Order: sequence, then C-alpha cells, then structure tokens
Amino acid sequence: MKEEETLEQQIEKLREKMYNAYCDNKEYKEILRISQELDKLLNKLIHKSK
Repeated sequence: MKEEETLEQQIEKLREKMYNAYCDNKEYKEILRISQELDKLLNKLIHKSK
C-alpha cells in the first residue's frame, strides 16, 4: 500500500511538471518526454491495482 501512495504522489508531481512545461511554452520534445514518463507510471499503477 505504501508503494502505491508513493506512485500516486509521483504521478501527481509529473502531471504538475507537464502542465507547467506546457504553460511555460517548453519544447514539444520536453512535454512529450514527461508525458511518456507519466504514461509509464499510470500503467504501473493500473497493473498494481489488478
């Protein structure tokens, strides 16, 4: 359970990082990299909850 909480916190931090990168007009490559990292964490969370 503790690991899932940590994973959820990591997801939330990455969401915020991606949003801030978008708002700061960062390069598309940077936003895409963050998005892909976020996808990996979300998939990990989904598989853990099964």
